[in-house]
Amino acid sequence: MSKAALVIMAAGIGSRFGDGIKQLAPIGPNGEIIMDYSIYDAIEAGFDKIVFVIRKDLEKDFKEVIGNRIEKYVEVAYVYQELDDIPEEYRGKFSGRAKPWGTGQAILCCKDAVDSPFLVINADDYYGKSAFREAYDYLTSIPDTDKIQVCMVSFVLKNTLSDNGGVTRGLCTVDDNGMLAGITETHDIEKDGSRAVIRQGAKENVLNPETPVSMNMWGLTPPFFHILETGFSRFLAETPAEDLKAEYLLPTIIGELLEAGKISVKVLRSEDQWFGVTYKEDREAVMSSVRNLVESGVYPSALYK
Repeated sequence: MSKAALVIMAAGIGSRFGDGIKQLAPIGPNGEIIMDYSIYDAIEAGFDKIVFVIRKDLEKDFKEVIGNRIEKYVEVAYVYQELDDIPEEYRGKFSGRAKPWGTGQAILCCKDAVDSPFLVINADDYYGKSAFREAYDYLTSIPDTDKIQVCMVSFVLKNTLSDNGGVTRGLCTVDDNGMLAGITETHDIEKDGSRAVIRQGAKENVLNPETPVSMNMWGLTPPFFHILETGFSRFLAETPAEDLKAEYLLPTIIGELLEAGKISVKVLRSEDQWFGVTYKEDREAVMSSVRNLVESGVYPSALYK
């Protein structure tokens, strides 16, 4: 079986709600968290290594909640995304900053832990089985061309909206060959019955609910680390010292590379229902969705038996 790793971005799990850290809140019948289902689906699809991107101060709690269980079934590695994990010449420049540098830095942290094609996901999103199967099949049969080949698993906009408020989604333009032509980051998309709308005062912009969207599920290869490394240094050099919230973001990086003709991005499509805990109120809906998946036989009541 071909090798492929799953990288889970979890360094941002300090955001608290209700009874604790939202990404580690139990949502399954036996206390499973969202990551449990992503990892289960990834292993079933063929992924043979799980890499957690976390902060060092979370390591003990993280291992107790999920890491120690998972390592009985699959190879596990930890990498650490920290604020000061930047070239030394820039540390003084950004001494007032309080948080790490975004998803581009998170992936760059994995450069010594990953030596095979890899899939990147968020810690607090449920993606569904077909997304992992599609990604694994692509990553283990990438065509050999002059350009770096990556993939993105897209979801259908209507399957990614929250009942509890507006969300931000990357609306994708896909060409006739199934390749990504562009992404437009779009904010405050609300669910209104079967519609997807953006409201600005009395004005209403209705979106096509079938539009493919990016949910930060990217399939990459080891050569991409070099692109990230050189790009990160340039980003730090060009970012003003007073901009303490600038982030080195994977969708932006890929968009710029795409525009420059340096990469090709194959768009895979999942029809599965995505869900995540964007709002505190989303948790009940997530628990209900997982319960339905278990009752319909998609998952066993106890994972990893």
